Amino acid sequence: MGRVIRGQRKGAGGIFKSHVFHRKGAAKLRAIDYAEKNGYVKGIVKEIIHDPGRGAPLARVQFRHAYKFGKVEENFIAVEGLHTGQFVYCGKKAQLSIGNVLPVGQMPEGTIICNVEAKFGDRGCLARCSGDYATIISHNPEEGKTRVKLPSGSKKIIPSTSRAVVGVVAGGGRIEKPILKAGAAYHKYKAKRHSWPRVRGVTMNPVDHPHGGGNHQHIGMPATKSRHAPAGQKVGLIAARRTGRLRGAAATAALAAKEREKSKN
Repeated sequence: MGRVIRGQRKGAGGIFKSHVFHRKGAAKLRAIDYAEKNGYVKGIVKEIIHDPGRGAPLARVQFRHAYKFGKVEENFIAVEGLHTGQFVYCGKKAQLSIGNVLPVGQMPEGTIICNVEAKFGDRGCLARCSGDYATIISHNPEEGKTRVKLPSGSKKIIPSTSRAVVGVVAGGGRIEKPILKAGAAYHKYKAKRHSWPRVRGVTMNPVDHPHGGGNHQHIGMPATKSRHAPAGQKVGLIAARRTGRLRGAAATAALAAKEREKSKN
């Protein structure tokens, strides 16, 4: 029996826990309330801040408390064009302008959106990375559903009552700058989690990894592995639907997707 491999150690936490001490808080939309369902609420962007470990900047938006005297601050994911002092409107009757939060059913087809709710009231979980956006494709008023195209290119059907922010997430083009040196990668992952540097399995000894050992660096077995394999064996291409080079129609589709990405950036 071999050693407990890296994939198993990650499940227990320990040194693999995410580094959250300096982070500014969860980036979410407002909790849904009567005002947003039937009208709108007005907030003001107090500041735009960097959140360690996140590519996109955050916007601190201040609202009046809905039911008592006082102010409430929310952390929104900043969109391109948002600035301090700007008024942000959230609700069913808000205008369609950059930074505002509306139900997707209230927006026309072709609208560029981000921080989209997959389920009504989940406060945003799709298209949140820097430079990302989703596009509204079509509405189905009879079923109360809306079809959106996600940054991956896949299409998803969500409830028309789900909210989204109008615009593109700020901080785009981040991955176009090359990392160039190990020190830059070190500081990047220092703010995120313990996932760098990553040692390949074939460089290890047989006791440390299923791909380890042998007189040349080679896997020595199929790289594909069952979804139901024991944890100590679960390395390589897990539950792969297909492997190998993309050929034919699949290759053409992949090339077209890459071209679209280039033109988008």
